[in-house]
Amino acid sequence: MKQSLNVESVNDYARYVGAEELHPLVSIIHYDELEHCRHSLNNYQVYGVFLLQESPYTITYGQGHYSHSSGSLLCVAPGQTGGVSDNGEIIHIKGWVLLFSPELLHGTDLGRRIDDYHFFSYYESESLHPTPEEQRTIEVCFKMIRNELRSKPDNEHLRRIIIAYLELILEYCAGFYERQFKTEITADNDLLKRFDDLLKHYYSEGRQRKLGLPTVRYCAQELFLSPNYFGDLIRQATGETATAIIRNFVMQRATAYLHDGKTISETSELLGFEYPQHFTRVFKKHFGLTPSEFLRK
Repeated sequence: MKQSLNVESVNDYARYVGAEELHPLVSIIHYDELEHCRHSLNNYQVYGVFLLQESPYTITYGQGHYSHSSGSLLCVAPGQTGGVSDNGEIIHIKGWVLLFSPELLHGTDLGRRIDDYHFFSYYESESLHPTPEEQRTIEVCFKMIRNELRSKPDNEHLRRIIIAYLELILEYCAGFYERQFKTEITADNDLLKRFDDLLKHYYSEGRQRKLGLPTVRYCAQELFLSPNYFGDLIRQATGETATAIIRNFVMQRATAYLHDGKTISETSELLGFEYPQHFTRVFKKHFGLTPSEFLRK
């Protein structure tokens, strides 16, 4: 039994689960129709959109282990790992998966914008939990793609149709995630406070001496979130980026240090800047004044 499955093409996975091979660059699989499906720990070199029903199985994603106690939608991107190592067990999964190759996107507007869909880099624990209506919407799109692949020859016209459906699905996912963000922000209304407390502790514990300026990645890790999910949550809650909030926090500390009589070099070091010149550039960009001009004013 393989320890992992290298999904270098969409049909590597289709062949493994015994599904229909419809196109060299696109695969749409309805798990409910498969008779003999086994676990696989997948190393993806393709994009995937998994719409899974309730499942008793625990899966691995990155460094974590998660269970689908309720339906979920999960997106994966090339270079990621997900699934469960094959132990010979025949399993029964309910749901769908859409796989598409990066090659399909070459030279397209979607290919240029694919990184804007941050949910491809969310942790599995941050997967979308669609409402029944949202789930039906995605299922309709999946069925339409399968119908197109089954009924039309492979040509540029078909590929444009498939890419249009992909864009539609990803835009739906983006909208559904916005709904989920609002729900999570309401349920976890102390996220902004924990973010602010984290930044305060960062400096009170002197972490800037070793790590330099606080980063979005550091804050997300400390809050047990992926950087993109954390950033999108913060933007939804405040209208600002997490980077901007960190910069505002650092610059407010800068003005306090300068008012307390610290030199520019001392302030730069206390904040975690590598060089005073870098601090001066950031300060001027933020306030429109150099630290020296700020003090004279």
